[in-house]
Parts: sequence; structure tokens; C-alpha cells
Amino acid sequence: MVLVPAVAQAADCSASPEAAVDWSGCNRRNLMISRADLSGADLGDADLSLSDLREVTLAKAKLAGAELVRTSLAGASADEADFTKIEGYRTDFSAVTAKAAKFYGAELQRANFSRADLTGSTFEKAELGRANFEGARLGDNRFAFANLARSNFQGAKIAGPLDFTGAYMFLTRLEGADLSAATGLQQAQIDLACGDAATKLPAGLTPVATWPCGSD
Repeated sequence: MVLVPAVAQAADCSASPEAAVDWSGCNRRNLMISRADLSGADLGDADLSLSDLREVTLAKAKLAGAELVRTSLAGASADEADFTKIEGYRTDFSAVTAKAAKFYGAELQRANFSRADLTGSTFEKAELGRANFEGARLGDNRFAFANLARSNFQGAKIAGPLDFTGAYMFLTRLEGADLSAATGLQQAQIDLACGDAATKLPAGLTPVATWPCGSD
């Protein structure tokens, strides 16, 4: 019997947006496909920058290594999607539902996650400088070794532990945040961050005398 090796199926960069579409490695900048169904799609390493992906369905989609610079995914459904190591500078994730999604090692400076449901998602080793989590729903999230400098967690709805092991928290906005169940937090991280009288810390950690911080 002669065994014929399987041939990897090439991406179809001209394919219409649909569930399970393979646009891996494709240049699809400036797309206008709000409300499209891209569930299960392979968008890994694709360039989707400057696109309108508002309210798209990305459940279980593969976006590892994709470029999403200044793209809007506002209101998208992205449960269990893989955003590992994406380029997401100023990407709009506002009001997105991305439960159990992966943002491992992603570049997310100034990304907007306001009012998003991120329950169970991981941001381990992500670059989140000045990212906005205001009003986001959080719980069982990993921010271990992430850069959270000047990111904003004010008004976040936290309903479970957050892992901040090794996270850089220079001027991270924690006003009103309930971090009582957080893990991995050290006093040195809190000393760099910004909180107020309503900030709840884990046992053994204390607020900083200079709180609240001034406007940045």
C-alpha cells in the first residue's frame, strides 16, 4: 500500500465571510463586515487592521498572530476565541462577549474592553498599557506577567479571582475595584498602582497613603 501524504489546504483569501472560513495569513484590511458569522474561522496571522467587525460572531475562531490594529469588534461574540499574540493597538473590544478566550502574549496597548464580558479569559504576558477595562465583567482571569501600566479597572464587575502574579502595575487604576479574591498580588505592585477608599485588597495588603492618585 502506498501512503499519500496529506496536503495542507491553502487559505482562500477571496472567500466570502462565513463560518469556518480560512483566511489564515490573508491581507483583509479595511473590511466592512459587521454582524458576519465567522465562528470557527481560521484568521491566524491575517491582517484585519482598520476593519469594521462590529457584532461579528467569532466563537472558537483562531486569530493567533492576526493584526487587528484600530479594528472595531464592538459587541462581537468571541467566546473561546484564540487571540494569542495578536497586534491589537487601539482595538475596540467594547461590549464584546469573550468568555474563556485566549489573549496570551497579545499586544493590546490602549485597547478598549469597556463593558466586555471577559469571564475566564487569559491575558497572561499580554501588553495592556493604558487598556480600558472600565465596567468590564471579570472573574477567573489570568493577568500573570502582563504589563498593566496605566490600564483602567475602575467600575469593573469582578466576580471571581484574578491572577496578578508578576504583573507590572505602574499607575494601574483600581479605584473601586474588588480585588479581595485576587491571587499573586504583592504589596510592591499595590504601591505602584492607584486606588481609593473603595478599593478592596486581599488580606495582608494595605492601601497606599498617596491614594487616590491624580489624573494622568
